[in-house]
Amino acid sequence: MKKTIILGLVCLSLSNFNARAQEQDRAITTATPFLLIASDARAAGLADQGVATSPDAFSQQWNPAKYVFIKKKQAVGVNYTPYLSNLVNDIFLGNVNYYNRINERSAFAASFRYFSLGDIEFRQTGDPNEVANTQRPNEFTFDVSYALKLNERFSMAVTGRYLRSDLRLQGLGGDASAAGSFGVDIAGFYQSDEIAFSSFNGRWRAGATISNIGPKIRYDDAGQENFIPTNFRIGGAFDFILNEDNRISPSIEFSKLLVPTPKDFDNDGDIDAEDNREYQDISEFGAIFSSWGDAPDGFSEELKEITWSLGAEYMYRDVFAFRAGYFNEAEEKGARKFLSLGAGFRYTSINLDVSYLFSTSAVKSPLEGTLRFGLTFAFGDDYNE
Repeated sequence: MKKTIILGLVCLSLSNFNARAQEQDRAITTATPFLLIASDARAAGLADQGVATSPDAFSQQWNPAKYVFIKKKQAVGVNYTPYLSNLVNDIFLGNVNYYNRINERSAFAASFRYFSLGDIEFRQTGDPNEVANTQRPNEFTFDVSYALKLNERFSMAVTGRYLRSDLRLQGLGGDASAAGSFGVDIAGFYQSDEIAFSSFNGRWRAGATISNIGPKIRYDDAGQENFIPTNFRIGGAFDFILNEDNRISPSIEFSKLLVPTPKDFDNDGDIDAEDNREYQDISEFGAIFSSWGDAPDGFSEELKEITWSLGAEYMYRDVFAFRAGYFNEAEEKGARKFLSLGAGFRYTSINLDVSYLFSTSAVKSPLEGTLRFGLTFAFGDDYNE
């Protein structure tokens, strides 16, 4: 049963977008969708938010422009996220991050993300006594980013990313080689000075990113090209600094895939092979602009392609944090809806984060019931921000 489930996941990620679009009412699908999964426990506890939250070691995935506002000079962070943990125990997403705040104005960061779909036993004849050929489909990315303060309150960053998808199984015929591509992220971040109000101090933050700008992936010479998940995020947050010990930070974030919406181009009542060919003729860069107005049902459907999330983090003395959030996606576009809870604990230069997800949709999340872990080791001098 376990191997059947995993093999089904592999086939689903490579399936033709036509069938999936019909089943899910034009839900947008891409190659390497694991890039959209929150890979760190802190962001997961805030319902997949990170574009405008306070900077941490894992800002690389969300908004690397935040690194020039982080207090500690350097840190290394690791995260582990089980996937489909209620069914199997060898599918997971792992993440390693490193950043170095070079000086007051600039910072460098690198990260490695690895998504394993577990071991799959392949037999030519189906005979259970046959020695199985065990394979492990996987995907990974390696990122490098550079962030620079343009003034005291605003920064920008650029990220280069190599991504590799090795999901084809040897022995199923055809070209089973891995597919590769690259992507570029552009990010901006604003953090205000601390503002004195009548009964508390406060600080505004805002951020925006366009991530995974890059060429499509082709898994074999005869196969179709697949868009990578080019994504736009924008968000804002505010720190209620109640006193030296207590801080509450609510935040909001919006996200939209900059990938074309599947549709019936020839108006024959069906999304067929001809529509598929026309879909693939759309360029990667053209899609970034056209995806804002290509939904067949117009503006109302475009709004459904925007996901949103609300989150809040309570911090006590910078040593304990409690987090909660809610994520929403339209029913016709994937129906991801969930509540999240998280906590953080800091002792000297070591920080531990955990999070948990509760699905509120009829479509259960593969991360439901999953406890995610993150560990950060910070070192070096402190910056005064």
